[in-house]
Amino acid sequence: MPGIGDILAYTIAAELGDISRFAGPKKLCGYTGLCPRVYQSGDKDYRGPLSKKGPVYLRWALIEAAVHASRHPRYHDHYQATKKRLGKQRGSKVARVELARTLSEAIWHMLTKHQAFRPAGPTVALVA
Repeated sequence: MPGIGDILAYTIAAELGDISRFAGPKKLCGYTGLCPRVYQSGDKDYRGPLSKKGPVYLRWALIEAAVHASRHPRYHDHYQATKKRLGKQRGSKVARVELARTLSEAIWHMLTKHQAFRPAGPTVALVA
């Protein structure tokens, strides 16, 4: 997987434990603490800062993996577009967290289906 070497892979595996604890990729993403806090009352819905609940080292490993994965061709364009759209002050940080959430979802799919990393995207059509 792009951005994840031996050390980060061992750290992520140790912090996750048994992947069957998580019903879906969104549950894993919520466990990492990389999702924003949600305050709801009646028909109002407020989004706050990152919840930062869950294992600190898991969150660190995913953010570190996102830094390296942002250079991979699969994620580079989306990362740069998000970074540019949000501006200099916080664009790179928000783009990094978004990429870390994407990586956590990919990790869930890889571990539950016992498959190697295959990024989703358009397939190359062969023309005769």
